[in-house]
Amino acid sequence: MHYKRLRKNSKSNQGYNSQFKTWQTTMTTPSATLAMVNLDYSMEDKFESFSSFLGAESSYNVLPGKKGHCVVNGMTMYNRAVWSPEPCTTCLCFDGRVLCDETTCPRQTCPQTVTPAGECCPVCSESASYLLLTGKAFNHRTEFSGDSSEQREPSNSLHKQLPPPQVETNQALRKEEFQSKEDEEEIKEDENREKSKKTSRPKNQGRFPNEGQSREGRIKRPREEGQQAHQPGNPARKEDEKDENKKAEEDEEDEDDVRGDAFRMPSRRPLPAPPRGQPSLPNRCALSYRTISCISTDLTQIPPLRASEITSLELIDNSITSIPDEAFNGLPNLERLDLSRNNISSSGIGPKAFKLLKKLTRLNMDGNNLVEIPSGLPSTLEELKINENNLQALDEESLSDLNQLVTLELEGNNLSEINVNPLAFKPLKSLSYLRLGRNKFRIIPQGLPDSIEELYLENNQIEEITELCFNRTRKINVIVLRYNKIEENRIAPLAWINQENLESIDLSYNKLYHVPSYLPKSLLHLVLIGNQIERIPGYVLAHMEPGLEYLYLSFNKLTDDGVDRVSFYGAYHSLRELFLDHNNLKSIPPGIQEMKALHFLRLNNNKIRNILSEQICNTEEDDDSSLEHLHLENNYIKTREISSYAFSCIRSYSSIILKPQNIK
Repeated sequence: MHYKRLRKNSKSNQGYNSQFKTWQTTMTTPSATLAMVNLDYSMEDKFESFSSFLGAESSYNVLPGKKGHCVVNGMTMYNRAVWSPEPCTTCLCFDGRVLCDETTCPRQTCPQTVTPAGECCPVCSESASYLLLTGKAFNHRTEFSGDSSEQREPSNSLHKQLPPPQVETNQALRKEEFQSKEDEEEIKEDENREKSKKTSRPKNQGRFPNEGQSREGRIKRPREEGQQAHQPGNPARKEDEKDENKKAEEDEEDEDDVRGDAFRMPSRRPLPAPPRGQPSLPNRCALSYRTISCISTDLTQIPPLRASEITSLELIDNSITSIPDEAFNGLPNLERLDLSRNNISSSGIGPKAFKLLKKLTRLNMDGNNLVEIPSGLPSTLEELKINENNLQALDEESLSDLNQLVTLELEGNNLSEINVNPLAFKPLKSLSYLRLGRNKFRIIPQGLPDSIEELYLENNQIEEITELCFNRTRKINVIVLRYNKIEENRIAPLAWINQENLESIDLSYNKLYHVPSYLPKSLLHLVLIGNQIERIPGYVLAHMEPGLEYLYLSFNKLTDDGVDRVSFYGAYHSLRELFLDHNNLKSIPPGIQEMKALHFLRLNNNKIRNILSEQICNTEEDDDSSLEHLHLENNYIKTREISSYAFSCIRSYSSIILKPQNIK
């Protein structure tokens, strides 16, 4: 997958909470609202921010996605990835923005509906459909024509492929819309013919074609003299008519699937076995297209399934303890297998359990009891997830033959530099995405593949970054090291300064007292939230090309003495977002008015008392400013004493947040 490099003049803001709409009220702190997006993913005017998807504003989960990726609730979504956070909501990651659309459910005409498990739209329940068919739901009037259960035998078409009930209902409703006019004309014509024969027969009040209607829409009529026309909706039909019209009914039943008529009286006989080719599913499992889902169905073993057309199997949140060798013999074309949240142990997996899965590309075994990587995994795997297990080691053979693996997630295990062999990652020639968070590493794992692009090592015990850590990973683009024990003097000067593709580093919640020196030349995003930083050294950003764009220093200990004009030298032309909130600043830092590309500035929750006219806006160059969002709430500012020229460069005053202020 190829991505365009981030541009500092891009309107799409990749940082945290950058997509803000003009606030309704100037003097109050806004609250984020849910983004509403149309099916074509064009944003409506009603939304204010994407913070509802990226996490609440106070969470500061702000590491921008790599080259168009999106960070959602701590998870990185690839560009153009589609997922469903809720049953009726579909979201798209589009160039770093999260766009979501709510499903609009069709209106149901039946009196009683149910919403199937896992679905978001209601469908007619079986009892409601029965009432609808018989007309009992409409004051016992016959609204639809059709045979009663006493009048016709079960249809042979049931042995053919039977669509789900809700699909049949929708087809019939659409048929009603297009055929109602034609049907009324045909029914009137039939009535006139019956009157001409002087037959005493109740008038057909149905709106649908009679069951005897042919494909061409004409009513089949007997040619023998004295024989009455077949009319399924007539409850007074004689017994001899059944014998006379038996052959006609068989022809009609063969045509049901072709015509799509759905409103037929259900038979009193039980439905036959599933149609040929459709697998027999365990209780409470569901079949959707080529996916079998058995989620939270209390399974204790892999169900015996035989269906060559199935490509995806979900056995999530069950009580499965083992995977025998023959478990997937009936699913040779399986491409995606999800066994997460079970009780599978390493000893319970047969050596040939995955042998026949020659097309498997995605395997999820999160939340089990594995102590080692299963052996014999297919070489076709592109994604392997074994998070939240009890992995004790990675040896040289653990990941052998997985040369097509792109994504590997091993978070929440007991891995460390002691039990991970440096040669363990050597077979992974295509690996680009590696998650090793919530383990016990004290140093960066050795032997990382040359192909690695994103590395996540949050919540470990890493204390230093040596010169040899990234000497072979020339393609690495994102490094996340939040919640470790790193100090700035434990980062080797040559650890990553010469990296040419490293754009994002997250060192939040470590033990930093200064902004680290010798940062990568190519760095665009630097996240240092929640440290103990007191100073931004001069010229620390000067060597970067094309220049740092996003700098997040929230929740630190910055003071006025720790920030001067040369602290941001080298980034005046490139900085788009600067977060200095929740520090100990007493005045606006110098150099803000020189940041021509600055789009978002946070200075809230400091100790600022005054705002001079030249500190944020340069009155002589107002037209060149791109500043659109400014947070100054929760300081000690007397708003009535602010100069009228203090914010003259900001395009909309409604995007300036000033209240509430502290009183002291």
